[in-house]
Amino acid sequence: MTDIALTEVRKLSEHVDDEVRILGWVDTTRRHGKVGFVVVRDGTGLVQGVFVKSELPGEVWSILEGVTRESTVALTGLVKEEPRAPGGFEIGVTAFEVIGAAEEYPIQPKEHGVDFLLDHRHLWLRSSLQRAGLRVRAEVEQSVHDFFYERDFVRIDTPILTGAIGEHAGSLFETDYFGVPAFLAQTGQLYVEAACPAFRRVYCFGPTFRAEKSKTRRHLTEFWMVEPEVAFADSAENMRLQEDFITYIVERALTRCSEELKVLERDTTKLEMVRPPFPRLSYTDAVALLQAKGSEIEWGRDLAAPDEDVLMEDHDLPLFVHDYPKGAKAFYMKENPEDPRTALCNDLLAPEGYGEIIGGSQREDDGDKLLARILEEGLPEEAYRWYLDLRRYGTFTHSGFGLGVERTVAWITGRHHIRELIPFPRLMNRLYP
Repeated sequence: MTDIALTEVRKLSEHVDDEVRILGWVDTTRRHGKVGFVVVRDGTGLVQGVFVKSELPGEVWSILEGVTRESTVALTGLVKEEPRAPGGFEIGVTAFEVIGAAEEYPIQPKEHGVDFLLDHRHLWLRSSLQRAGLRVRAEVEQSVHDFFYERDFVRIDTPILTGAIGEHAGSLFETDYFGVPAFLAQTGQLYVEAACPAFRRVYCFGPTFRAEKSKTRRHLTEFWMVEPEVAFADSAENMRLQEDFITYIVERALTRCSEELKVLERDTTKLEMVRPPFPRLSYTDAVALLQAKGSEIEWGRDLAAPDEDVLMEDHDLPLFVHDYPKGAKAFYMKENPEDPRTALCNDLLAPEGYGEIIGGSQREDDGDKLLARILEEGLPEEAYRWYLDLRRYGTFTHSGFGLGVERTVAWITGRHHIRELIPFPRLMNRLYP
């Protein structure tokens, strides 16, 4: 008698006509007379176990009758190909064991309110749509690392507690750092700029925080961002890197997450069109276009989400909007020599209503102009002394951008709200679980 192989659902193709043992959780059960079925999820896939009452010891059938959804079980039996079954295989059950019985599971196959689901986020993660979305997220994150690794970027881990802010002061989480005020990082950008002269091409990837009192479907108070920085790259080269990066990420998701995208019922037609070059529109032309369509926006004001939606009405590809007014953007952006009212920067807008997924710019490499902007913004010069040092000791042209992971994954998956694309969302009114 041969030993029974302990295996995973993803490897069942290697065990056709073998007896195997699967460890996992009960997804669904049903019985029709003297035949029963249990679908088990083991984290690598789903498999259906078939119970024939006449061929099983009485205690095994009794276990099937009493097993509850999400109980942890061991399923043993013979593997057969079955195209109609989840994953294309099923197991003719010879043994069935409950390892950890589940109480009545609170999330049922019915409509639940959003607050209920978020209160039970630790359990909601197990549902098919949430698993599919987070699997795509994991693939996107891996593709981020692969893209930069293949291009000789060095990853730099930047601090989460900082005394130097990167964006507007009104959206900071402040904390006491041994008697000194500190902030949760809004960005790692300033720190990867410091690493740029050491390695030329660098990036950071981690959580960032914005204390914005916003309840829109595009906002979280804690989200993940990837931020590359490249020496000797100007604004035009920066946008080309963004095009290549987005194209790479989308292609990876389409290739490696096709089954998950089917579960999410994502129409991938437009995603399959994503490739360089992306269309470009100056901020000035964008304002003129919006005004022609009836908007009351005035030159100098940043684009709001409704403005972005109007601009994207005629675009299936992501759209670059570039050269925004200096006053609407962060202090570190390079003044545009052709129009000093503006900065050499861009936002990349995703189609289908997902808004800005990337913000990028050429950085101000003139130390005097950078200091003037810091003082203009009312920021403490002392906190940025080290950042100004980067211009004193070998200044150079450099550019970079930040991509928001959740918005990007929401666009790729077609999910309405980005709270579903992070395992445990932090919203203005939610810190639990």
